[in-house]
Amino acid sequence: MAKDPFGPHHHAALDAAMIEREVRRFLAEDVGAGDVTTARVVPSSARAHGAMVARERCVVAGLTIAAAVFRVMDEGMTVRACVEEGVAVAAGTVLLEIDGVAAAMLTAERVALNLVQRLSGIATITRQYADAVAGTGASVSDTRKTTPGLRLFEKYAVHVGGGRNHRMGLHDAILIKDNHIAIAGGVAAAIAAARDASAPAMPIQIEVDTLAQLADVLNLGVDAVLLDNMSPATVAEAVRLVRAHPLGRDCWIEASGGITLGTIRAYAEAGVDTISIGALTHSAPCVDVALDVDAVGAHRDGAVPAPVRAPGIQPSGRS
Repeated sequence: MAKDPFGPHHHAALDAAMIEREVRRFLAEDVGAGDVTTARVVPSSARAHGAMVARERCVVAGLTIAAAVFRVMDEGMTVRACVEEGVAVAAGTVLLEIDGVAAAMLTAERVALNLVQRLSGIATITRQYADAVAGTGASVSDTRKTTPGLRLFEKYAVHVGGGRNHRMGLHDAILIKDNHIAIAGGVAAAIAAARDASAPAMPIQIEVDTLAQLADVLNLGVDAVLLDNMSPATVAEAVRLVRAHPLGRDCWIEASGGITLGTIRAYAEAGVDTISIGALTHSAPCVDVALDVDAVGAHRDGAVPAPVRAPGIQPSGRS
């Protein structure tokens, strides 16, 4: 296996300030001018205990973000994680416990659940792919096929599930694909342009579709190749060609394109360094997670409760 030219590899890291900023945005989208149902139905004095429960087996991701949702909604909310991120849990496992003002808890509920369901779904499918290649030396990588606005969260879930984060965006790695080659005027022209001496040096990876194209690329020397839409047998031959070439011993080899849970082991055993799977993020099903709430000391005090809003969000038309 070759050394990862994009490393020591970075992975999606979520800092508290970023999480809070994004959570406020998510709450603003959902709450808008106010949670009218909760405002009319739930007494402002009511308090509650909530338990976020996995309804099916899954690999858990997103609890820190869910906790931030509840705390942003009400800074006095008490939130306790009952399991660690990345742990596989059985159906019925309590993931979070929440105590605080009932109205704020109910308003925050859906945003918190949506995030845990989505991210745990990604972590769960990633773990399945990672387990399928265990012992081969190959890693499972994500792609840029993420939900706009959720990329860092989704790539974080891939990392939690045991996958490798590849490019965070277009800014942090050079990956020359077929359309770049077509417009640049060929493989040699594209690689030469990527090596622009006036720009910061970065590892260069190039996508190849055929063994003939791979031979041309190897003669030019690159840091990494992406073998696109090849069969396991062709990938094995490509790996042999790369490792036999004077410039290919340290070349990072990635396979991609139409690879499934049923076929990924064969690609890993062909000798590649990593296998990128778009389905980790674009096709991961959400897992079933629910919030069970019990009232604690709820009573009506005769007062009309104020509309529940996300902190810092004003109703439209008011100052």
